[in-house]
Amino acid sequence: MRLAITAIFALASFGFSASTTVAATQTTGLPDCQGNLLVKPASITLACGDGNFYVANLKWTGWGESFAAATGTGKANDCQPNCAAGHFHSYPMLLMVTGSQKCGGHSAYARVVYAFIGRSPYPQSTKVEDSTQTFPCSR
Repeated sequence: MRLAITAIFALASFGFSASTTVAATQTTGLPDCQGNLLVKPASITLACGDGNFYVANLKWTGWGESFAAATGTGKANDCQPNCAAGHFHSYPMLLMVTGSQKCGGHSAYARVVYAFIGRSPYPQSTKVEDSTQTFPCSR
């Protein structure tokens, strides 16, 4: 399943032009963990409760379209011996933002689907739901 998700991300990234209209880029966002709207964020925290899993160095394509894809570096805390004393490790990742919602009158994506390229710090799952996270607006 992980290979299938990776293939989907790779194919999706070829379907976009590197530039989108200025209006679409400026008005389409993605809520962060607090529900604040971000446009083309450079990083996204996926473990909103404790910040022990996030993706940095995001490079987007297709932003403002019905979905957008990005490559980046996942940073996951190994929580050994505990999360406060753990160490962050890097993993190449692919992300796709999908869905739509309105945030304060602006269009926003609603979900992030992610996949690791190669090894993963988490047990392998065969369910896409396990690699999907919803990002609701604060208002």
